[in-house]
Amino acid sequence: MRPENSCICSFTRPIQTKSRFIILMHPKEYKKERNGTGRMTQLQLTNSEIIVGVDFTQNKRVIELLTNENNNSFLLYPGEESFNLSLRKSSETTSFLGKNPNIFILDGTWPCAKKMIRMSKNLQALPRVSFDNQIQSKFIIKQQPAPLCLSTIESTYTVLNLLNTAEVENCDTTDFLLPFEKMIENQVDYLLNPSSQNYRPNTTGTITTKNHYKKNTQRNIVFEKERKALTKTNSQSL
Repeated sequence: MRPENSCICSFTRPIQTKSRFIILMHPKEYKKERNGTGRMTQLQLTNSEIIVGVDFTQNKRVIELLTNENNNSFLLYPGEESFNLSLRKSSETTSFLGKNPNIFILDGTWPCAKKMIRMSKNLQALPRVSFDNQIQSKFIIKQQPAPLCLSTIESTYTVLNLLNTAEVENCDTTDFLLPFEKMIENQVDYLLNPSSQNYRPNTTGTITTKNHYKKNTQRNIVFEKERKALTKTNSQSL
């Protein structure tokens, strides 16, 4: 779905997992984010699928997965009531998840994810799993709601490593983030490298990230010179 010079397909390294990862993708994400990390995640996992929608209460495929007696199903979502994979012993994680669990992941902005849960009665009833995030997202080209929020592929990568530690999984995640990292590399090159064939001459400065949702009038990427100019203007107006 990308131009040949920015295609990431050659960097995909699909891995097999015991757990099945079901990526519930919001329609906005499906239509607009052609290189979204939900798609990348699905490409990297042999045992995975994407289901598009908002209200999954009557979704036939979701119902089929939830009613499969051979698998326990869980929703990856933070909260005090969730089973924190980072804090549990391996034996506790194994006992809680069981064999070959289904792990549902919401793919969309945080407001969209909250709406998906609010409308989907069957998702509300699922036991939740979460983790303590100790890393900062590498998704510097996109607005993040908080300093330690992660993209879909980064969240899945973190979960896989925790499941490996708990011996629920035994998969090699070494190259799992490679297509994601190559996409970021390509975008940064596009923005900041004058020698790149994709470089935009009117783009200058360095990329800085922000820690909360942008307003409608703000850009996804804020350049240092623009930020300084905005700060100066605001100071003068005060």
